[in-house]
Amino acid sequence: MTLGQRPAGPTEEPEREPVTPFGSVRYALRVLESVARHRDGVREETISRDAELPPVHLGHLLRMLCREGYLERREDDSYVVGDALVMLGSGVQRARALRERLQSTLDELRDAVGAAVYFGRYQDGELESAQVADGPTTPAVNQWVDFRSAAHATAIGKCLLSQLDHDRRLDHLAWHKTPRLTSRTITDKRLLLDALDRQPPTVPVLDLQEYAVGTVCAAVPVTAGSAVSCLALSLPVTEAHRLRRAAEMLSERAAPVMLSLAL
Repeated sequence: MTLGQRPAGPTEEPEREPVTPFGSVRYALRVLESVARHRDGVREETISRDAELPPVHLGHLLRMLCREGYLERREDDSYVVGDALVMLGSGVQRARALRERLQSTLDELRDAVGAAVYFGRYQDGELESAQVADGPTTPAVNQWVDFRSAAHATAIGKCLLSQLDHDRRLDHLAWHKTPRLTSRTITDKRLLLDALDRQPPTVPVLDLQEYAVGTVCAAVPVTAGSAVSCLALSLPVTEAHRLRRAAEMLSERAAPVMLSLAL
């Protein structure tokens, strides 16, 4: 389902917001469209009617959008467009604003999951340098081989390749070697392609010491339009028992990143 499609009716569970990042982003875009149409401010009741979203779910989204700077709540409880949305809509400053917004979100995700967090993108046949949020207690993996040359061995790389069609995967592997980085690295291109074909889009992609001994990683797709991107995290192998739950949290909290890319 694309971002522009209408989602199904709201969930019957009254205490929860739309549970998937994709659903949250679709609703958030409709909320932003409603607020943008009312330059002098708009109240929650009107937004709820415009976006066809129950108030209980709307409250969650409005708090998220205000926290991210996309909306601003005024003293009279009406909402107007926030500075972050204005900056992302500016052609001249969009690239810098998007990078700053992504870094802020990565920092929050790092603190939430207790791990170094990365944002990766595949563009023009290459994996771009990953943006990372790490810290003293959440160190990033030692990038001893450039991620751009190790897509076959990293969670980031495999997650991005899994989003490409078969021909684009073949093109990538025709240009890039698949050297053995650890004893666990898949170096056979046919085995790698088979693994990518079998990767379910809703399941995190794992790297269990394939890139670096002593480190495990996971990555989840970030889908917004035609963008090929992902969020990833890394943990020392001694904390491998936290990997799957941390990856699930990463997926659950991916909505702000998807929203930034969709605007």
